[in-house]
Amino acid sequence: MKKSSWDTSGYNGKQDDIRSISIKPELEVIKNMYSDRDYFVELKTDEFSTVCPKTGLPDFATLIIRYIPDEYLVEEKSLKLYLTGYRNLGIFQEHATNKVLDDFVSKVKPRYIKVTADWNSRGGIAVHVEAEWKK
Repeated sequence: MKKSSWDTSGYNGKQDDIRSISIKPELEVIKNMYSDRDYFVELKTDEFSTVCPKTGLPDFATLIIRYIPDEYLVEEKSLKLYLTGYRNLGIFQEHATNKVLDDFVSKVKPRYIKVTADWNSRGGIAVHVEAEWKK
């Protein structure tokens, strides 16, 4: 791929297909027996990790998924296994946060969801990403 004149980092083109990749194993759902009401579910892990696509170094984050379920809830063991699918994936921090959101919306179909990732500092810069979606 030809670099544009503004790209001096070598990142250009590295994430062009990120929206279409499939993370394995996939998320699973269970029926929400209280779908007649709105309530929040918050899931948190401080063990989320990916790999920088440029340097190959690991990136670590505290990940919080806060959602209002509709007909389904995420099956939590499947979420844990799904998140480990990122462990060796070269993906930028901002893209990883949004990919988790997209996959969750696709499988769980919540009424509302917010995914927050607090990425550990590397090179003196900590990254905080919030991605949100609602019906």
